[in-house]
Amino acid sequence: MKKSIFLAGASGAIGRRLAPLLVADGWRVVGSTRSADKAGLLRELGVEPVVVDVFDAPALRAVVADARPEVVIHQLTDLPHALEASEMAAALVRNARLREEGTRNLVAAAVAAGARRLIAQSISFVYAEGPLPHREEDPLLPDGHPAYGETARAVRSLERQVVEAPPDGVVLRYGLLYGPGTGFDAPIAPGSVHVDAAARAAVLAVTRGDRGIYNVAEPDVSVSSDKATRALGWDSSWRVSR
Repeated sequence: MKKSIFLAGASGAIGRRLAPLLVADGWRVVGSTRSADKAGLLRELGVEPVVVDVFDAPALRAVVADARPEVVIHQLTDLPHALEASEMAAALVRNARLREEGTRNLVAAAVAAGARRLIAQSISFVYAEGPLPHREEDPLLPDGHPAYGETARAVRSLERQVVEAPPDGVVLRYGLLYGPGTGFDAPIAPGSVHVDAAARAAVLAVTRGDRGIYNVAEPDVSVSSDKATRALGWDSSWRVSR
């Protein structure tokens, strides 16, 4: 019997690139989506779809337990396509709740299911001002930051919950995403990362790397991903074969 991975957010930008890679590696992938309309897409990717709301803790716990996962991967976000400016204010509030409360429910479900490893998506663009390039130990923006304080607080909560969880917790601090499904064909800011390379980092983290936090962004003056390169064998130029 194949070993299982539970992929939360399987229909998202990273999830859609990540799921086929995990299937190709021989995993049984059980993937969650909030929308029943996306179940067919997940089946086409080789995923066993489950429709569940991460804020429904009992339902989430039941579907994760049923998947019997070795690994749980958290790729949940609630942001508009192409980061549509008119929708971002409300989206940041929703996304902060997802990172705090949603992560809490997913961590609890992973622990109850006996998962050995927990991998979660975070971001590498809420570092506080300081010497560049930013490394994982650098401080994040303060909670009182006028624009991104709530986001930074939620990121800290997500990362703490994952790293302190009983399963081996790995946090991937992704740069700004570009590539298929993101709404951006090219990097939109320093410290960006192609969605394929982001997905590849999650694949590598399934079997590599110690508990902790890893920047996952293209090399430039803003963020250092040397730790992910060394520990995970990650390469920012990696792309899905066509």
